[in-house]
Amino acid sequence: MGKLRLYCGLLVLLLLASCQQPPAETVTKTQAAKASYAAIEWRLATSWPKNLAGLGMAPERFAQLVEQMSDGRLVIHVYGAGELMPALSVFDGVSKGTVQMGHSAAHYWKGKAPASQFFSSIPFGLNAQQMNAWLHYGGGIELWQEVYQPFGILPLAGGNTGMQMGGWFNKPITSPADLKGLKMRLPGIGSKVLKKLGGIPVDELAGRELYSALQTGAIDAAEWVGPFNDLPLGLHHVAKYYYYPGWHEPGSSMEFLVNQQAFSALPADLQTIVKVAARAINQDMLDDYTQGHIAALDTLITEHNVVVKAFPPEVIAALKLARDEVLQEEAAKDPVFKKVLDAYLANEKAVKRYFQYTEDALN
Repeated sequence: MGKLRLYCGLLVLLLLASCQQPPAETVTKTQAAKASYAAIEWRLATSWPKNLAGLGMAPERFAQLVEQMSDGRLVIHVYGAGELMPALSVFDGVSKGTVQMGHSAAHYWKGKAPASQFFSSIPFGLNAQQMNAWLHYGGGIELWQEVYQPFGILPLAGGNTGMQMGGWFNKPITSPADLKGLKMRLPGIGSKVLKKLGGIPVDELAGRELYSALQTGAIDAAEWVGPFNDLPLGLHHVAKYYYYPGWHEPGSSMEFLVNQQAFSALPADLQTIVKVAARAINQDMLDDYTQGHIAALDTLITEHNVVVKAFPPEVIAALKLARDEVLQEEAAKDPVFKKVLDAYLANEKAVKRYFQYTEDALN
């Protein structure tokens, strides 16, 4: 009886062990599969502070998604502005292969490629939904690739902040005359529009510099993004009026910049993963910003008593007219700019016609 109990006990132990450990052959196959490749490691530099809400979180989520989808075969290390290079050196860093990827905004590169500005946002242009449609199904991404090809960069849409606010002002804007002499932080084509109406654009200020610039009077007004990012900067403490709408950036697209040589060296499946992850983050950022703007604007109004004002119709009309003039002037200087402008305006015209019968009809 004692021997029988001993045999039964040993049998139970063996059965438990077999349940807890996979067969030796299975473990060997798994280990062999993981040992059959070495992880590819990339570096991604951004134009934003590390982990900044919205803008800074998009590349972080992108890197996580790529690593998960590739089962660890492609690992992307994300660096905030200033960690590897200055915020506005990202384009050059990717072009030269210093880093394999970047995350930024295309209007920053207007000095290198004036047509790049169309792939961020232009005054009175497309909103986020319309921009994504044009890029992915209206020929926009092909034009974008053509603009960046001489620099050895593959562009991918990398998020959208949605329609921005008109900015923070320390004096009311009641007519176009109030824009004359106005010193305002404003980037891209919007800065040229402001200048045409007599304003003084300042486009070299980073977000973290806006508070002190407004506080000291170095500038009279500033736009950054919208409530989601403006609230943490505390701009409501140093400016009296929050104007809308964001005529200068109605749907600001961000970008993933990919070094073309590094991308071409990836296996086909990893190339697809990079593109699919970028597409997912492109939508994810818009969702994040939409909800973030809603909550932050409520806080600004209900807790901080921010005065939100609309630009008068005559100001909007003057800005729109100036936009049209600026675009034609810039097109006369650069054939690539003109090529993209013609395609953009043709699409914009069709978009406006369709939306007047759909979403716009509800307003």
